[in-house]
Amino acid sequence: MAIAGMNHFTVLTHDLEATRAFYMGILGLTEGYRPPLTFPGTWLYCGSQPVLHVIAGRPLPADPRGVLDHIAFTGADLPATAAALKAAGVDYDLRRQADSGTWQLFCFDPSGARVELDFAPDEPAP
Repeated sequence: MAIAGMNHFTVLTHDLEATRAFYMGILGLTEGYRPPLTFPGTWLYCGSQPVLHVIAGRPLPADPRGVLDHIAFTGADLPATAAALKAAGVDYDLRRQADSGTWQLFCFDPSGARVELDFAPDEPAP
């Protein structure tokens, strides 16, 4: 079997509303269809693809990052994204890849998951 593509990531949260606000209000994902599961959560979409499943009501591990170091998304409009994070009080670390010039913005979601946002090299700095 060969992998044909990435389907989704799942994160656990201790605060479903804060997690929705982060991924939807700041990062621009949209909430979409979620089957009638027996536990609380939400499915967040990028376009028509559910890329992030959020599960609430389960204990978080002592280290919220666990064995998964981070999740990464391709972003657009670095200055606006940085401004939205700053306005929400979310600290971030901005780097540029040495070879490609790709901008990499790292931050943490409300439950401690590390998030990377990658922006094209021709985007202006915030």
